[in-house]
Amino acid sequence: MRLAARTLDALGLVWLEGEVTQVTKPGSGHIYFALRDRDTVMSAVMWGRDAQRIKFRIEPGQRLRVRGRLGVYDRDGKMQLYADFAEPAGRGAEALALDQLKQKLAAEGIFAPERKRKLPRFPRRIGVVTSKHGAAVHDIIRTVQRRLPTPIVIADTAVQGEGAPNQIVQGLVMVVRAGVDVIIVGRGGGAVTDLTAFNNERVVRTIARCPVPVISAVGHEVDLSLSDLAADARASTPTAAAELAVPDGAMLRDVLVKERRRLDREMHHVLARARQDLDRHTMKLHARGERALAATRAQLHELHHRLAGLHPQARILRHRALLDDLIARRDAAFRKRLERGRGELARIAAQMSALSPLAVLDRGFAMVRAGDVIVRDASQVAVGERLSVRLARGSLEVLVDKTQEPECPLPLGGGDRGGGAD
Repeated sequence: MRLAARTLDALGLVWLEGEVTQVTKPGSGHIYFALRDRDTVMSAVMWGRDAQRIKFRIEPGQRLRVRGRLGVYDRDGKMQLYADFAEPAGRGAEALALDQLKQKLAAEGIFAPERKRKLPRFPRRIGVVTSKHGAAVHDIIRTVQRRLPTPIVIADTAVQGEGAPNQIVQGLVMVVRAGVDVIIVGRGGGAVTDLTAFNNERVVRTIARCPVPVISAVGHEVDLSLSDLAADARASTPTAAAELAVPDGAMLRDVLVKERRRLDREMHHVLARARQDLDRHTMKLHARGERALAATRAQLHELHHRLAGLHPQARILRHRALLDDLIARRDAAFRKRLERGRGELARIAAQMSALSPLAVLDRGFAMVRAGDVIVRDASQVAVGERLSVRLARGSLEVLVDKTQEPECPLPLGGGDRGGGAD
């Protein structure tokens, strides 16, 4: 085995071409695979430090040209190839690596149509990530100012070369922080090999994760970059990208003029209908208000009457009428009683008049007084005594010159009746 190993080592570097089978990639970073042609299979191993230098992934089914040294694996005594370089057979490594990266990103959904965002209709600020020395930035500025002047934030970046991917990523971050509404990223025309920076995985992922819509304008009509696939919109040139970013101002003016005229007509019709509706509703409201006012007035009238009935003045009037009635009844009763009293008084007066001494006097008798004493008997006076004689009308002062005893005295109280003696 040692002799075989020394013999094979003496061959130096060899090139083998075949189809890749049985690829194994452990955590160590080494790659174990096999190359097969029509008749034989050769085991191969590529150590991790060499695997890092190739730009594509070694996968089953690929046809590769592999460089390395032949040796014998001590454990089983089989010959194998210790590869230090590999490239696609009949195709460049760059193209293969690009296809593999495209398939990987597509599998993650980065190119999916449903992830595409709608571009803003009227962006307030536009971000441009490109070289300030190229024609692309001037085409974008000129187109935007011609169509609809809009503020532009420019991130000056390299668009090709080794440091271009990193600068493009930093430029995207910068314009996002500047508060733009849409971003144009790309370059002017050039060879296909100039698209390398826009096929960089980091650039593509940054475009896909960008919080604002991105327009890719790499400047190649036929060749699509991965940035074109990841962006929300793709333009064949920077000028076309600017036309996507802002609307045509002249066309907008024409549309606005037409819409203004249409709006004026519509507003005229709407206002006319509104006036009619307003008049109709006003009349209905007026009628309803009149009905409500009439009902309210009726309620107020009823409440006024009820309140007037409860007012103290009304009670005073009612009590005054009652008092007047009582006074009238009292006066009538008083007059009636007075009349009865007067009749009774007249009757009593008549009776008293019949029994009064004055009535006796009126019949021709007289009442004699000796001072304050009524003289009833002649023996009560003496000759020469002055007496007062009361007549029915008037009185006399007399002097007694003689007295005479009655011959037949009359009984007391019967002197006015006559017929007392024979």
